Amino acid sequence: MFESDARHPLVEHAVIPTVSGFEDEEPPSLPRRHPLWKDVSADQWDDWRWQTHNAIRSVRQLRNLLPFSPAELEVLGRLEGEYKLAIPPYYFSLIDPEDPNDPIRLQSVPSPLEAENPSGYELDDPLEEDKDSPVPGLTHRYPDRALLITTPNCTMYCRYCTRKRATLTRGGWEGVSADDERMIQYVREHREIRDVIVSGGDPLTLPIGKLRFYLENLKAINHVDVIRIGTRVPVTLPQRLYDPELIDLLGSAEKVYIQTHFNHPREVTPEAVRVCRSLLRAGMPINNHSVLLKGVNDDLGTMRSLLRNLLKAKVRPYYLFHCDPVTGAGHFRTSVWKGLEIMEGLRGHMSGIGIPTYVVDSPHGGGKIPMMPNYLVSMSDDAVVLRNYEGLLIRYQAEDKPAVNGQPTNTRGVSGLLQGDKSALIPQDNERMARRKPRVVRNGCGGEGEGDGEGETNTDGGALRPIIPLPMLNNNGNGSAASNG
Repeated sequence: MFESDARHPLVEHAVIPTVSGFEDEEPPSLPRRHPLWKDVSADQWDDWRWQTHNAIRSVRQLRNLLPFSPAELEVLGRLEGEYKLAIPPYYFSLIDPEDPNDPIRLQSVPSPLEAENPSGYELDDPLEEDKDSPVPGLTHRYPDRALLITTPNCTMYCRYCTRKRATLTRGGWEGVSADDERMIQYVREHREIRDVIVSGGDPLTLPIGKLRFYLENLKAINHVDVIRIGTRVPVTLPQRLYDPELIDLLGSAEKVYIQTHFNHPREVTPEAVRVCRSLLRAGMPINNHSVLLKGVNDDLGTMRSLLRNLLKAKVRPYYLFHCDPVTGAGHFRTSVWKGLEIMEGLRGHMSGIGIPTYVVDSPHGGGKIPMMPNYLVSMSDDAVVLRNYEGLLIRYQAEDKPAVNGQPTNTRGVSGLLQGDKSALIPQDNERMARRKPRVVRNGCGGEGEGDGEGETNTDGGALRPIIPLPMLNNNGNGSAASNG
């Protein structure tokens, strides 16, 4: 254990219930241990070698730990030869064994649904990485980036992995091979490459010596500005990063960013937070890739909880990937509309630094295409009409120039915004506008009041009564007598 962590252990505090109407925030998951390993010493449990050696690697082991029907076991037995299985005891202990739809189980334990392909759309290499591979193991798709497949090994084999064709290989590459040398040489010779993604498998499963080969050679290439380490080790086997030698090696490369992969809030454990802090202290920014997975994180509450827990750990949510159409993963794939629905519930409801970019990694090697709700409603030569997260429609004039349309035409709604005589359409019962102090006018005498001009007034026998649901705003920001349209 790092000395600072020993002095300041992670303590989880209870969350005080709120009455705000929003979901209560959950603390990171507490450490758990399956009864199978209840007698394992703390030193062994925290040893990544012990975790790796005792990983669950067969259906025979699984059937003694989780309930399966005979029919399920028959299908899983056939699947066992098609895609590797490995679940470290640490990650397996996050599973609720009583819940067949547990989100941690869905990501790690084989399912009979992997044998189905009802659409016929699932592919072994859906992103066509191999076709953009000028030398073995290297994909050069974007002009300034290259992806290096450094190993077929992972600490855990995710059931939705887009690179199953690579991780199907048994064993690993221990020494530096001719292909490793060719990948580095390709990067040296292509000065347009500024960003190198060191991936796999999982590069943090590499022996220290081989990982040093990659990092030191890439660091020495002047035109390489960024080295990204794509890893799920902080999530599935954080004990690997308890090793100060590994942290020091990663930090010594100076250009390293960590790209990790939390999919569910229960994965943000004290152990995971600890290693993220160690990486941050060593000078490495951490970005997170999540995959939108049916039954795992395809609802707004789960996604908000995940992103907020990542922010607490100072891990930046970077991408939310739509699940790729890879062989055996069709049952994880949601509609694109589900992803857009979730994104709609993030913007404006949580910090912008916690909102990932939702992307589809397109077939035929088309790369990442961002998807988002439509905030541009309409446009004219003079202005655009934009929608915010509340449903507020706002006229925005981007250029400082005289109006092209001249005298506005009498019209309503969005068309009225484009004509320029109104600046906004505000939905009824807008809570934010209701919080503003309304303008007050006494008995129609105009002007007399103490508000900020955002409200309207009504007279009723001399009483002061603000009208809270705000109508269309004039260009001067004052409320007009027009209806909400």
